[in-house]
Amino acid sequence: MDLLYLSLYISCAIINMGFASSLQTSQYMMSGSLNSSIIDEIVQLANLPETVLWMKEIRRQIHENPELAFEEFNTSALIRRKLDEMGVEYLWPVAETGVIASVGTGTPPFIALRADMDALPIQELVEWEHKSKLEGKMHACGHDAHVAMLLGAARILHSLKSTLQGTVVLIFQPAEERGEGALRTIKEGAIENVEAIFSMHLAPQFPTGVVASRAGEFLAGCGAFRATIRGKGGHAAIPQDTVDPILAAATSIISLQNIVSRETDPLDSQVLSVSKVSAGSAFNVIPDSALIAGTFRAFKKKGFNALKQRIEEIIVNQAAVSHCTAELDFLAGGHPRIPPTVNDERIYEHARHVSLQILGDENVKVAPQYMGSEDFAFYLDQIPGSLLLIGTRNEKVGYTHPAHSPFYSVDEDVFPIGAAIHAAFAHSYLLNLSKEHQHISC
Repeated sequence: MDLLYLSLYISCAIINMGFASSLQTSQYMMSGSLNSSIIDEIVQLANLPETVLWMKEIRRQIHENPELAFEEFNTSALIRRKLDEMGVEYLWPVAETGVIASVGTGTPPFIALRADMDALPIQELVEWEHKSKLEGKMHACGHDAHVAMLLGAARILHSLKSTLQGTVVLIFQPAEERGEGALRTIKEGAIENVEAIFSMHLAPQFPTGVVASRAGEFLAGCGAFRATIRGKGGHAAIPQDTVDPILAAATSIISLQNIVSRETDPLDSQVLSVSKVSAGSAFNVIPDSALIAGTFRAFKKKGFNALKQRIEEIIVNQAAVSHCTAELDFLAGGHPRIPPTVNDERIYEHARHVSLQILGDENVKVAPQYMGSEDFAFYLDQIPGSLLLIGTRNEKVGYTHPAHSPFYSVDEDVFPIGAAIHAAFAHSYLLNLSKEHQHISC
């Protein structure tokens, strides 16, 4: 018997060594066989006329009643009502208005799918049956559609609950547009024990039916700064009796431009823009203070943090050269610094593999990097995950306007695609994780 146990132990060790060395390859080979039958069933469920209509109705209700960051009370109530109708358990409130639901065994492994819920302070100019009913508020970034597609995925996964090899956590997150929702949601425990996370964002730059993403650095980190430079005011005809903060602000602005042009590798894309200057109220009075503010962006975390450090050094020291002082605020406008969105290569490859099975090779693209930012990056700072762009451009009906435009529109034909990719990603990734855990336990 001892020899038998020893033989089994050695065999297990050899299997694990081979598994560790070729984990990624074997994972996607397993996915490929999957479970094509399950993925076919998921696609069929997503395209059922009643499911498509159900998602459209949800999105239209949310679109008619847009709610800004941390005000998504009616949106949250609608989500909870739909989850109650399905018999899906959830926690509420999370981060004031958020909802965290779960489908599956209730036991490990856990993976998460996330959708944001908040609208923008924009007056909608699209004339259609379900136009925003609230003055100055609009879903101009597709978050209403994100909620509808994630609820669609919940409906599909719940119907396949008996086949899930773990638990899918569904995160309905508030306040993405303020850059605060993800942080608050994480602090309240939404991703405890979660091993991977996946999210989608509508993308009007790609046609409906096309998805795109990339491994590694995808979206830039975004920071804002506001500097108050203080001097000593006085009559502009007697400058020698003043300490001019406008001069200090001007030299600071010029010096800041040298960071990207002279201190940064030209192959490492970064942006630093001073977009606000404010000082004085009269043509013949040197003011006591001047304000400059702007944004900085970078794809690499090291470069992003270095930008912040250099902005502070330059403004403080340029102010000192002019005998002024400077105070900097890097939470300008209440927005936290959002880190770069860096897709985990393994999760990205899994999402790509699932997308290929659903949409075919011609409809799965490698996306370029974008200087826009997403607070989904905060999740990716904690656990492996990936963000996927899902196309909604339809030139035949005029759905071509960019996000944050008052003319922004969504091609609702994308809903079954998004719901299917969400559900297929979760189902197949849980299967792979459970197999991985079995290998390790062996």
